Amino acid sequence: QYEIVESGGGAVQPGGSLRLSCTFSGLLWEYYSIGWFRQAPGKRRERLSCVNTKDNRAHIVDDVKGRFTTSRDAAKNTVYLQMNSLKSEDTAVYYCAAIVFRPPAGLGCEVAYEYTWWGQGTQVTVSS
Repeated sequence: QYEIVESGGGAVQPGGSLRLSCTFSGLLWEYYSIGWFRQAPGKRRERLSCVNTKDNRAHIVDDVKGRFTTSRDAAKNTVYLQMNSLKSEDTAVYYCAAIVFRPPAGLGCEVAYEYTWWGQGTQVTVSS
């Protein structure tokens, strides 16, 4: 039985920072992409970032590049999403997800698709 658990969400003022954590277990394949997504009510799920477990190569989408970064601590089975300079439009439920993935030569997790395993999400609210 797999388990993916997000934590670190909360309420912050605009300009503040949060560090989200994704801890995962029970994923028995050798290589994965671990992705961060967010979704606000009535909106489509938005992909934010991913990191490969094979080589820790990471990708950040253009919409949040420069404010958000992702990293992995293999010893703790944890992937982080550091969010700085938060804006009200960042308010959403943030999800961590995984898919079996070995990146093709020269490519990274940005080509991964159809994420299979999902956590239950953590709420981030940015308001004054």
